Amino acid sequence: MQTTPLTQQLAAQIADHIRAERLGEGERLAERRLGELFRVSRSPVRAALKLLEQSGIVRPGEGGGFVIAQPDAEAFRGLDHVPSYEDDQIYLDIADDRVSGRLPDRITENELLRRYKLTRGRLTHILRRMANEGWIERLPGHGWEFLPVLTSLQAYEDSYRFRLLIEPAAILEPGFVLNRPALEHCRDQQQWLVDGAIFEVSNARLFELNSGLHETIIECSRNSFFIDALKRIDRLRRLIDYRQMLERDSARVRCQEHLQLIDLLLAGKRVEAAEFMKTHLEELSTLKVRARNLRPGQSSGEAAKSRSLSA
Repeated sequence: MQTTPLTQQLAAQIADHIRAERLGEGERLAERRLGELFRVSRSPVRAALKLLEQSGIVRPGEGGGFVIAQPDAEAFRGLDHVPSYEDDQIYLDIADDRVSGRLPDRITENELLRRYKLTRGRLTHILRRMANEGWIERLPGHGWEFLPVLTSLQAYEDSYRFRLLIEPAAILEPGFVLNRPALEHCRDQQQWLVDGAIFEVSNARLFELNSGLHETIIECSRNSFFIDALKRIDRLRRLIDYRQMLERDSARVRCQEHLQLIDLLLAGKRVEAAEFMKTHLEELSTLKVRARNLRPGQSSGEAAKSRSLSA
């Protein structure tokens, strides 16, 4: 197969995505979602996946498409740099510094190199991951610009109130058409988390799985305004969610709720599912805002005392 520079670059990006999110053997790679992630059409995604098949990183899945194979480090070596645990930590450090206001709106690569003590190769891959996730973009001339994200508690609360309006309503849309295969795949992922993976996956991976479920559900509404609105909110809240993920025991309960929600939808009980979605988001909002109010290592009692003293 003749490969183009775009195919090679996209294959490396998908490989980065697989490693950064620690995707497991047998997980399906949806062409449409990869196309949205990397902002390309499905045709180059398909070509890149075929290139990754030659490298042993992916393999054809049952019923078409591709799933992750069981590649070793050698399989990735010909494509690109393999992100390390330290790269993941630096990525999260940059996210935390951005949300905390410690980084300006615009920054050069040299400034990032000095601040985080990186090699240029490692920085390139971290920046590519940030760009793929939609919270930084290269400036036409020199340097990079951070895109808007939620940084205040008030904006974060507002985002949940907006979700409470659109997500239950989307389930009741007249044009709602259930995407059974996609929902069943999401159910497998949520069950995998409930069965114990919730205690092992990274914050970024957990965010992708949970936001991906909500986006899959809202896409069934076939209402482009609902769909686009939720995807924009997910992009804006990504970094603030990295900072205050729920404790994993509590997050596991939320995943169990996801399973109940999916089962209602698969059973065709849309009215019950819409009501369950409302309750789920209300409880999640309360928990997330409470977690956002806590400083690292601070108990809820200490937080309340601190707020009363500063009121």
